[in-house]
Amino acid sequence: MKNNFDLEQYLSGSVENIVKSMMRLSAFSPKESVFMAHFAASAKKAAMRRHENEAEGLHIPPFLIASITGRCNLHCKGCYARSVGTCSDGALDAPMSADEWENMFRQASELGISFIMLAGGEPLLRRDVLERAALFPEILFPVITNGTLLQDEYLPFVDKHRNIVPILSIEGGQETTDSRRGKGVYQTLQEVISAMKKKKIAFGASMTVTTENLAEITEEAFVCKMRSDGAKALFYIEFVPTAETLIYLAPGERERQEMEERLGRIRSDIDDMVILSFPGDEKHAGGCLAAGRGFFHINPSGGAEPCPFSPYSDVSVKEKPLGEVLRSPLFGRLQASDLLKKEHTGGCVLFGKDEEVKALL
Repeated sequence: MKNNFDLEQYLSGSVENIVKSMMRLSAFSPKESVFMAHFAASAKKAAMRRHENEAEGLHIPPFLIASITGRCNLHCKGCYARSVGTCSDGALDAPMSADEWENMFRQASELGISFIMLAGGEPLLRRDVLERAALFPEILFPVITNGTLLQDEYLPFVDKHRNIVPILSIEGGQETTDSRRGKGVYQTLQEVISAMKKKKIAFGASMTVTTENLAEITEEAFVCKMRSDGAKALFYIEFVPTAETLIYLAPGERERQEMEERLGRIRSDIDDMVILSFPGDEKHAGGCLAAGRGFFHINPSGGAEPCPFSPYSDVSVKEKPLGEVLRSPLFGRLQASDLLKKEHTGGCVLFGKDEEVKALL
């Protein structure tokens, strides 16, 4: 089967189609519909600001990934962040304060950034930062969370602040999820999903794709279950091996082709969910979208990096305004090089290219 999926068209300028999709998906909830109507108007204004900046020679990506903490309450097998030392049980060096994150969110809004994905570690451990994010309803904040803390006190918070959208990490069914994330995690997720469904809280799911769970999580039965549970977006993220003994888990070209064909069929059958795969879908946009081309990453200490899997930085949002950060010499050299257009193995075109990236610093 030939897959004619066009990432640029699907995202429609990276934002417009997602906004339209979310508007359509929000019809199930009056509260969600009201929020999305306001957000849609804000997204149009943000697009105009990005166009204005583009005309002045500054490209503003509509997306940003912010790892707001390096702490996590789980020890998932093969965790990339723990293996490279960017995630631990305790605090890391010089994390950004809530005030500093709020300042960064404000600058992002002024530049026209419409989506800021909050990651970690486990971002729900930084309630102070999430409370600051809630102050910016013109920005949608998908929160990549393991879901184990998303109960009781957090449910009223995300119910009130609809720009905070939980994206639950799940590996498939109970056996697959618990084998990687820990016994009982799947059941906890099901309880959280049930509670959000009752409150009509929009949420999504993020799956780490490996050679072992690819077939399971790309089956229409799995997607339909997530859909009936209330998920409005699915993100398929290819596994990044952290050791040679784990390389067998990383999807190869054959597995990527299989996933693309399966997701192509699902997109054709189900048009009321946002379904994206990374980095697979990026090839339809002419290569990797990192380094400010389509998004960039801010680490817990404020360093601006090409992406979470290429943790190198030559500038910090603690020291320079966000607009200047986007003029990072590293970002510029990466965009001018062929690195972002190369074929990749292991879930990221820059992963394993450490020496080549460091040479551009």
